[in-house]
Amino acid sequence: MGKPTGFLEFKRQPIPDRSPLQRLKDWKEIHDHRVDENVSTQAARCMDCGVPYCHTGMTIEGVASGCPINNLIPEFNDLVYRGRWEEALGRLRKTNNFPEFTGRVCPAPCEGSCVLGVIDPAVTIKNIECSIIDRGWEEGWLPPTPPEERTGKKVAVVGSGPAGLSCADQLNKAGHEVTVYERADRIGGLLMYGIPNMKLDKREVVERRVNLMREEGVKFVTNANIGVTHDIEEIRKETDAIVLCCGATVPRDLPIEGRTLNGVHFAMEFLSSNTKSLLDNDFSDTRPPIDAKGKNVVVIGGGDTGTDCVGTSLRHECTNVIQLEILAKPPGERADNNPWPEWPRVYKMDYGQEEANDIQGQDPREYLVSSKRFIGNASGDVSELELVRVEWVRDADSGRFTPQEVEGSNRIIKADLVLLAMGFLGPDQTIVEKLGLDTDARSNVSAEFEKYTTTVEGVFAAGDMRRGQSLVVWAINEGRGAARECDRFLMGQTQLP
Repeated sequence: MGKPTGFLEFKRQPIPDRSPLQRLKDWKEIHDHRVDENVSTQAARCMDCGVPYCHTGMTIEGVASGCPINNLIPEFNDLVYRGRWEEALGRLRKTNNFPEFTGRVCPAPCEGSCVLGVIDPAVTIKNIECSIIDRGWEEGWLPPTPPEERTGKKVAVVGSGPAGLSCADQLNKAGHEVTVYERADRIGGLLMYGIPNMKLDKREVVERRVNLMREEGVKFVTNANIGVTHDIEEIRKETDAIVLCCGATVPRDLPIEGRTLNGVHFAMEFLSSNTKSLLDNDFSDTRPPIDAKGKNVVVIGGGDTGTDCVGTSLRHECTNVIQLEILAKPPGERADNNPWPEWPRVYKMDYGQEEANDIQGQDPREYLVSSKRFIGNASGDVSELELVRVEWVRDADSGRFTPQEVEGSNRIIKADLVLLAMGFLGPDQTIVEKLGLDTDARSNVSAEFEKYTTTVEGVFAAGDMRRGQSLVVWAINEGRGAARECDRFLMGQTQLP
């Protein structure tokens, strides 16, 4: 697995991102160009660890540990080290339909469970994965490969995010006629409008892959809000199976005083409208609909979406940005109750915090705070936000920790634009109700993991719509799995992995 003594000889050196002050001037990807020789050296750090946890794809304490799609990581690391890049691409494509997506936006649970990470910084698996697929595109190693034969079966895939696209790609490979329906005006779902361009370029990365799938025979229909603009029963009559990959799109709200004031928005309203404006006209004639320029921005929520709001606000040239987190600041190193190979819950700054740190002189996040009320001006616009500090106290009866307000800690901060980035509750229920599907306690579509069959025959569900809000890599896992079970339903057997 790589060079036997590589982990002793070479230090971890990820491909650097462009400097924060440089990348804040544009909407291009934050990533710098790779140098293949350096990538090969990093691949040499992969050790012959016996049991490579990096590709196990377990769930520990509710969080992914290892690669959920079981990428053959030691194998492609070894091939990259030996300079056999095209073979490395072949290994990577056995398990991952879209390495260019995961290599850019996945938080890399594989690295969190890397055996080398027990004693030293982990192998730069994510960088290596992205480098393999990027070189594959550059070298022309990904020509269109439509199936040699068609089965005559028709499948509708609803939703074109990572679950929908991976499902469609697999079903097309099996020879079925696949049509993907997307309610937005562009294909990609979360990949197109949920993740900002500086993390995942839409034209050069997302649309490139969609165009390849088109050439291989997949059909795409945009502006198709199934159950509203398109009759789901008509689609059922025209197809042999339906796979629902609609995502978890209902955002968690914050119903406190002042919620209806102008200037309080869900994060996805802000991010998706910004990306649409960028793609429509590059901001050449208008500012984005929700504009952070010259404003004091408050982002409520400490996750990836919150970070994206920070980075986007800074590119709008906001006056200031603060990111609020109700949880405590993580420790600098793994705590005793967070052992390897669990996902390391440690303090780090993502790209948005790095950029804010360079502009404002500090990490924009404030921990252990809760929002009490939004305060508006005479025009009905939000202008301030009342906060209170909290501490997490264990409940004597249930044993659970709950946030308790610290008496006398209330304070007021400026807030001209507030972005709610507190996660998602579940899928939109329109299509669920139209089909009469059963749901679980969290409003997700009921469908057993690895089976993906709903309570309606011939209808499958996968991705966030089934499992709840999760990672892009889990969505790819589920899309592939749903394609396998759909193929089995259609043909009586399947050769899909």
